[in-house]
Amino acid sequence: MPAPPNPPAAFTVTSTTTTPIDAGAVAGILASCLGSAASQYQAVIAVRAPVASSDTDGVVIAVDSAGQYVQCESKGNQGNSLSVPATLINGRLWGAGHLIEFFDSFIARAGAGQFLSLGAGHYTPDVAKVTISYGDDPAQYPAVMAGGAFAYTAAIATDPNTNTSPPASYIHAFNADGEEIYNQKTQPTARNR
Repeated sequence: MPAPPNPPAAFTVTSTTTTPIDAGAVAGILASCLGSAASQYQAVIAVRAPVASSDTDGVVIAVDSAGQYVQCESKGNQGNSLSVPATLINGRLWGAGHLIEFFDSFIARAGAGQFLSLGAGHYTPDVAKVTISYGDDPAQYPAVMAGGAFAYTAAIATDPNTNTSPPASYIHAFNADGEEIYNQKTQPTARNR
């Protein structure tokens, strides 16, 4: 008997729902992430993820008056950055046309068979919508967008009885007419400046 044409995915995106982080917590996250430079940045996105790992439960994206972004992962009211210095995320453009700039992204274990996927970036004015797909699943989930930045989080379940790895995330960008103008799966990989 032939195999079905589309085998079932070895994972399930169980939630992409985010909740806002309150202003007091955002101030604490930026202060612990950026130190004395925190006052130079204004948060444009501050959201809690649908699931938490041992050291991450959300993300704050902030920008300064020069248009330099920072990405601080949160755990409660504390923040940290995967990049050192935190502004190292700037200038990492991907893909033809340089419509999207990716910051830090990662997948972390959030319990047996449960993972947190989190990432962020910013985009040019040509981009009206950013979505995320996972692995070979064609479903796309909307990113949170504000202030020229985007962030995404997802809770992803895999079979806890197997060594199934969580899927990679792929960024998609669309113009105001709904035309896909960037697809990370089919366009070139990173090109650092």
